[in-house]
Amino acid sequence: MLQPIDSPYLVPFDGSFRVDSVAQDKPPRAPGEDALEDALRERVERLGDLQERLYAANSYAVLLVFQAMDAAGKDGTIRALLTGVNPAGCQVSSFKAPSAEELDHDFLWRTARKLPERGRIGVFNRSYYEEVLVVRVHPELLEAQNLPGPPDLETLWRDRYEAIRSHEAHLARSGVLVLKFWLNVSRDEQKRRFLSRIDEPDKNWKFSGRDVEERQHWDAYMEAYEQALNETSRPGAPWFAIPADDKDWMRLQVADIVVRSLEAVDPQPPALPDDELARLGEYRARLVGEP
Repeated sequence: MLQPIDSPYLVPFDGSFRVDSVAQDKPPRAPGEDALEDALRERVERLGDLQERLYAANSYAVLLVFQAMDAAGKDGTIRALLTGVNPAGCQVSSFKAPSAEELDHDFLWRTARKLPERGRIGVFNRSYYEEVLVVRVHPELLEAQNLPGPPDLETLWRDRYEAIRSHEAHLARSGVLVLKFWLNVSRDEQKRRFLSRIDEPDKNWKFSGRDVEERQHWDAYMEAYEQALNETSRPGAPWFAIPADDKDWMRLQVADIVVRSLEAVDPQPPALPDDELARLGEYRARLVGEP
């Protein structure tokens, strides 16, 4: 199992992570917008090369999990990250409120069906973590899950964390590089982005009144994120708490972590057996000799 790369945004594995002690904005001496865009473009190009090698090697898969409060920039980050990746080598799955069919299965079922196959990059825009985030903040949602008997909430959350850890450990042992990103937007910046969605007509479609309602539960969400990240950041499936108030900085950090993690995997195209290599020479001679 690969060890996670070094990053100032890596959530430690000892349960010491605290939401109120991590950055939400870029460092004071961070490069300007143009430099950040150039650096992102370089990482995206490199990711495109690595994805081709991943696809050819067909031994590993990559799973990128994105969680965040509304308006943190998940969609834009995913779009920017995958700009240079061959569409045949990646798949993006977005998870909203579960359907009736999904509610008739265990909470990992709907995401397990969308796991990437070997050689591909899979992206989860929200994920099974909704079950220990949104559902924890709104436990009334459990009523629709048809659980056997009235659940003891403390036991339920403990069991779900354990299930997630076991699930991700299994994926890591099976050759899935699991990288999880919490895009950490501040409450003030979220407010600014919501107002922009209201005030700018071409952004109206992005706004939902429910988003404003959920802001009233901000402290409960922060508590849920803090516990979820502490319970499930492990070497085989690390969490990274990425500052999200500056989108250019955020996207560069995500791209850099993904690229360096894939470089550590170092996927290589399979080597042809000697007899097949010899035949390549024959085929080349035939092609060159054609009229």
